[in-house]
Amino acid sequence: MNHLFRPPFTRRDFLQRCGMGMAALALPALAGSSAPGDSPLLMRPPHFAPRAKRIIHFFLNGGPSHVDTFDPKPALTRYAGKTLPSENLRTERKTGVAFPSPFPFSRYGQSGLEISDLFAKTAAHADDIAVIRSMYAQVPNHEPSLMLMNCGDSVQARPSLGSWVLYGLGTENQNLPGFVSMCPGGLPIKDSENWQAGFLPGVFQGTFVDPQFREVDKLIENIRSPHATAAMQRRQLDLLRELNLDHQRARGGDTRLEARLESFELAFRMQLEATDAFDLGREPEHIRAMYGDHVHGRQTLIARRLLERGVRVVQLWHGAGQPWDHHDNIESNIRKNSSEIDGPIAALITDLKQRGLFEDTLILWGGEFGRTPSVELGAEGKSKLGRDHNHWGFSVWLAGGGIRGGRTYGATDDFGFRAVENRTSVHDLHATMLHCLGFDHERLTYRHAGRDFRLTDVSGEVIREIVS
Repeated sequence: MNHLFRPPFTRRDFLQRCGMGMAALALPALAGSSAPGDSPLLMRPPHFAPRAKRIIHFFLNGGPSHVDTFDPKPALTRYAGKTLPSENLRTERKTGVAFPSPFPFSRYGQSGLEISDLFAKTAAHADDIAVIRSMYAQVPNHEPSLMLMNCGDSVQARPSLGSWVLYGLGTENQNLPGFVSMCPGGLPIKDSENWQAGFLPGVFQGTFVDPQFREVDKLIENIRSPHATAAMQRRQLDLLRELNLDHQRARGGDTRLEARLESFELAFRMQLEATDAFDLGREPEHIRAMYGDHVHGRQTLIARRLLERGVRVVQLWHGAGQPWDHHDNIESNIRKNSSEIDGPIAALITDLKQRGLFEDTLILWGGEFGRTPSVELGAEGKSKLGRDHNHWGFSVWLAGGGIRGGRTYGATDDFGFRAVENRTSVHDLHATMLHCLGFDHERLTYRHAGRDFRLTDVSGEVIREIVS
């Protein structure tokens, strides 16, 4: 398992890192084509008994405003239109006076967790949610912050969280990708680097699916051959595999070739399994109605179908680019975005509970950073009625497997600018998630370039207050 990612960067590396098609998928071959022990994705036990078996990550790419969603700040109302008593922190753009949230907060559940009415449907599950209000990142820019949140490093090319989870646990279903990233309408900023395998073997890279389409043949391009029967394809793949194995043996068992080779096998096996998993017509009408007949409802329901079929990690991005990047007119823009996912998130939690999957499914909600409590200024110092990026303090929440809900952890200052109480790094978040999956994050390592690497680099503490 201790393979090395070998330089130099080649055309094959480029195809592997694109992560856009079947060439990026890699799972063990069909029975008879390779020995079962050859598979790097066979299920493996974690370090200790896990509470969670799988992850679903709602990624609000662009950076959702914490002070408008899960971190109420009454002081902003008192200072509305006035200069904050302390100097505004430096962010990417110039900001001005205090900008109170236009959205009311209410207390929900027995815990009385305070949540904005933007997520009133999600709030029905308040007692299951643990909000971390003291997250911080390193810089107020999308690209490095996306890499930090997804891969644990804002500069170097490192494996993504989903890839580390596959590396540690393997997958329960050999006929579907173990790690899927769905993003309607195209790719987010930084493209497939968000779900890269980095120096891990390419077999652990995420698979991109564009859920804007309804037909399986469009959701997963080239899943079926228009020219050959299944029997013909099997013979073709057997021949291709023999040729590729000869090619691989002559090159010292290059794991990149292995990943490319196995992708053909997975594509063949997925023809039946993926058709079932992505076909929402197999769901009862009342379930489809609960999620909603729109792209976010459909992709969340597909995610549930993938998770219950053994897919280990599913990321649900909000859309191409950075749709939560609300530099102007935040009131209308954030209301639109939140209305698109509030119902599906609530439906997913309800659905997981009724299927007995909630207790061992870990849910993460959040973006790469938050937004400023002060208004962003445009040309000539005029207010844009939006918020700039804020890496100094922001919120994410966790629910499900191993999480003690109905509570908050940490705090930002009175205005929501900076994390000041129980400051929580992305490494702390990742350490906590790996703990729920049964891993000591300091022991989940991979030998590369003469060093043992891990997702949490050289830091990270489990947030014991929110885990059970």
